[in-house]
Amino acid sequence: MKILVFGATGSQQFNIIGEAKKRGAEVVAATSSERSFDRLNKAGAIPILANMNDADKMREITKGIDSVALLIPVSLPNPVDGLQYAKNVIDSAKANGVNKIVWNTSAWLSSHKLGIPGEDVKLDIRDYLKNSGVDYVIIEPTIYMENMMGPFCAPFVKKEKKIAYPTPEAMPIGWIASRDVSAFIVEAIYSTKLKADTFQISGMENLRGNDLADRFSKGVGEKIVYYPQTSTEFGEILKPFVGEAAAAGVASYYESIQNATTYPAKFNPDMSKVLEKLPIKMTSLEQWAKGAREYFFS
Repeated sequence: MKILVFGATGSQQFNIIGEAKKRGAEVVAATSSERSFDRLNKAGAIPILANMNDADKMREITKGIDSVALLIPVSLPNPVDGLQYAKNVIDSAKANGVNKIVWNTSAWLSSHKLGIPGEDVKLDIRDYLKNSGVDYVIIEPTIYMENMMGPFCAPFVKKEKKIAYPTPEAMPIGWIASRDVSAFIVEAIYSTKLKADTFQISGMENLRGNDLADRFSKGVGEKIVYYPQTSTEFGEILKPFVGEAAAAGVASYYESIQNATTYPAKFNPDMSKVLEKLPIKMTSLEQWAKGAREYFFS
C-alpha cells in the first residue's frame, strides 16, 4: 500500500505516518517547504515538495499511489481557493487510478452554508468528491484535543493554570485526539467495504468546560480551571498564525456559538457504531493530558 498524505507536517495529519507504517504502508508526504523534510523523514515518510495549487504537480505525485489522505489547508489567504486545491488532487487521483481518497474535513460539516468562506467551501469540496467517481471516505472530526496546545490556549495553562477556549462553559464537546483521527483515517484506507461513506467522529466523553478542566487537571496533576475565551481575544491571538482572513472566519464562527440559544452538536453518541466499522482504541481526555503534561509544564 502506497499512501500519499497531505497536511502531514501539521498535528491533524502527522500521526497518519506512524499509523500507516504500523500496517506496512509506504507513506509519501506532500509538503510546501523543504524545511519539513527532516521531520518527515524521521517519522518514516518520503517527503516530496508539492503545492496543491499546482495541478501538474498533483498529477505527477499521484502516479503509483494507492490511496490519498486529503486535508485542505486552513490558512489560505482566500479560503475559497480550497475548492480548486481539492479539485487538483481529486482530478489527479482519478486520472491516475488511485483507489480511494480519505478526506479529513478538520471539523463537522454544517448542513448548509453559514457565510463563513472556510467552512462553506467544504460543502463544495464534499459535493465534488462525491461526484468524482473515485471511492472515498469522509472523516469529520469534532474539536481536536491538540487545539489546547495552540497559542490561544497553551500560554494560559502555563501561566495562569486555565484552559482557555472560545466556547461557553455550558457547551458540551466530545474532544478527540489527533492520533485517534489518524487511526480512523488509516482504517478507512484499508477497509475494502468502505467506498462512499461519511463518519462524524468524536471522543467518547461529552465534556462541558468545567468537566474538561477536571479531566485535564487529573491528567497533568495540576489544578486547572476553565476560561471561556471571547471570540475577539481568540481571533487576535490566532491572526499571526493563520492570517487575518482565516482568523476572522474562525472567530466569527465561535462568536455565533457564543451568541446562540442552543449549541451545535460536537459529540456523536453513536460512536460504538463507528467503531464497529473502524475499530480503533480511543484516547480519553485524561490520558491525552497525561501524555501532554511535559508540553505544558516543562
